[in-house]
Amino acid sequence: MSDATSTDSAWDRRRWLVLGVISLAQLMVVLDVTVMNIALPSAQRALHFTTLDRQWVVTAYTLAFGSLLLPGGRLADLLGRKVTFLTGLAGFAGVSAIGGASVNFAMLITARACQGAFAALLVPSGLSLLTNTFTEQKDRGKAFGIYGAIAGAGGALGLLIGGALTEYLSWRWTLYVNLIFAGLAFAGGALLLKGQSSRVKPRLDVPGVVLVSGAVFCLVYGFSNAATHSWHAPSTYGFLAAGVALGVAFAAWQGRAAHPLLPPRVVLDRNRGGAYASILIATAGLFGTFLFLTYYLQQTLGYSPLVTGYAFLPMSGGLIVMANLSTTVLMPRFGPKPLIASGMLAAAGGTAWLAHLGPHTGYTAGVLGPLILAGIGLGMVIAPAINTGTFGVAPQDAGVASATVTVGQMLGASVGTSLLNTIFAAAVTSYLAAHLAAARLIGRQGLTGLALAHGYDTAFWWTAGIFAAGAVIGGALLRRGPLEQKRTQSQADDRVTTAQAEATRERA
Repeated sequence: MSDATSTDSAWDRRRWLVLGVISLAQLMVVLDVTVMNIALPSAQRALHFTTLDRQWVVTAYTLAFGSLLLPGGRLADLLGRKVTFLTGLAGFAGVSAIGGASVNFAMLITARACQGAFAALLVPSGLSLLTNTFTEQKDRGKAFGIYGAIAGAGGALGLLIGGALTEYLSWRWTLYVNLIFAGLAFAGGALLLKGQSSRVKPRLDVPGVVLVSGAVFCLVYGFSNAATHSWHAPSTYGFLAAGVALGVAFAAWQGRAAHPLLPPRVVLDRNRGGAYASILIATAGLFGTFLFLTYYLQQTLGYSPLVTGYAFLPMSGGLIVMANLSTTVLMPRFGPKPLIASGMLAAAGGTAWLAHLGPHTGYTAGVLGPLILAGIGLGMVIAPAINTGTFGVAPQDAGVASATVTVGQMLGASVGTSLLNTIFAAAVTSYLAAHLAAARLIGRQGLTGLALAHGYDTAFWWTAGIFAAGAVIGGALLRRGPLEQKRTQSQADDRVTTAQAEATRERA
């Protein structure tokens, strides 16, 4: 009996180390969404590419990442999660080294796209490993609180790390730093992770892979294109229309396929469906906030890249604290519905507060308070939504359910950034056109400052509206009360096997 207790205690300690490995890998992937943003001007000067081409350094990563997530999640179920996790880490590190050594624009873009492809293999594997490692409600809450805090705050930390590396080393180190993250995570994963694969081996749904990858690619490309062109450009609405059509075809096929890539049972559960919608909406508002506050702090307040990164730390702090409090204390009592709805409203309040920024508003007076409030609100949304979106799935669906959570994050980031950036640009242009006469009195620079402030305020009002809509949608879809585990047959078999093993040890 003492041997069994000792073994359980050792595994209990080991799985928290597993959480550290998975969280480190998740941090690396989330950082790479934003870490290059601040380094782009330096990379542009070094590799001599145009300002129009600059967006593709970010878009190539998100396009490959978002398009391949669901296939990556299913491959984790097919091939085993430890294998795909370690493969994703090794591949991500290798292409990061190639990207850091880029001698031209094409080499950099290719490396960024390959980063996205390996991230699409890595992230669903890591999240499904986490889902199957922490099954008890109490420990699961702690684990997902940490994981959700990293998923939400990683973007802000990316701005800080990107600013520090660019300022003190080189833009190339925003890519080389992944070798450190991936090396540590790979070593830990190889030593600590157990090989996990579902008992029921699903087959790969090739038509589903083609349809969903094409749909996500077209949607992400269309929204990204809108940020640099216009909504009326054929390359924008054409890709968006194609993405919607392919998405409808994918949904129809999943209802007929013998071995669906995304089984309808995963998304038709009200709690999981509400969680996926909530993570998409929350990420759209979060990355919109990152974008416009970065512009405001650097262009209006004149902050350096490094100081801009530090300015986001209060938001990260609020998010981290609230993510852990939500999943460990509040979710077991109240469930995700009131948390997500209240968190969305708090984030809406924070961004509505930011909508009062002027050309001379200081950081302490106009930015600090809203950042903390928005961070607290998002901490109540992101971690509970990730927990809920992976809760209660059958073992053979763990990978694809994890991938669906991340698809929501990637689509939210893409949609939020492009939509709000277009609204911002239109507001600035209309303000300048309506106040040209004022340039004679206050000067062109003064008028530009007022126009930018008007653009920021308009974008933040829209962001507040997005969060408010998220409160309504999340509140309508999610069920009342704490999450309840529905035991699947395989889970029941596992419990019987475990009980038999314990009885054998006791007799021995």
